[in-house]
Amino acid sequence: MNGMLLLHYLEKDARRSVTDLADILGESEKDIQSQIRYLEDNKIIVGYHTVINWDRANNDHVDAIIEVSAKPERDSGYDKIAERIAKFPEVTDMYLMSGKSEFFVSVSGRTMREVSDFVGQKLAPIDGVQATVTCFVLKTYKRDGVLMEFEQEEDDRQLVTP
Repeated sequence: MNGMLLLHYLEKDARRSVTDLADILGESEKDIQSQIRYLEDNKIIVGYHTVINWDRANNDHVDAIIEVSAKPERDSGYDKIAERIAKFPEVTDMYLMSGKSEFFVSVSGRTMREVSDFVGQKLAPIDGVQATVTCFVLKTYKRDGVLMEFEQEEDDRQLVTP
């Protein structure tokens, strides 16, 4: 069985049924279920999620992207600092990056004040954190490969004839 192909199908649509996956991949449902269980047990698949357009949900919701500059710790580098930051429930995504800041942290909250309080009271005081730059998301156009606001675009180019 091609496990990578299974991963690609699940990444695009985690709700795809085992029956559909078996048909697409030419495998038995039992083999697909077994492969998914293996991938989950070995932390290759670590979760399933739904992409939500919060702008249309009529719910208070704010996303922010925070650049975090940090000083590595002896023997653990950035891992211990990253673990402390990543454990906060407000943190939705976190990456060690190349560039001017060490970490890229996505945070969600109900209000800008809630996110600001998180940065000032929880994130910035962590030992090793040297600076933060917070950017509030004003509108989401695409998330996890899914377009949020755009309808099927028509081709508005002019026909050019020789």
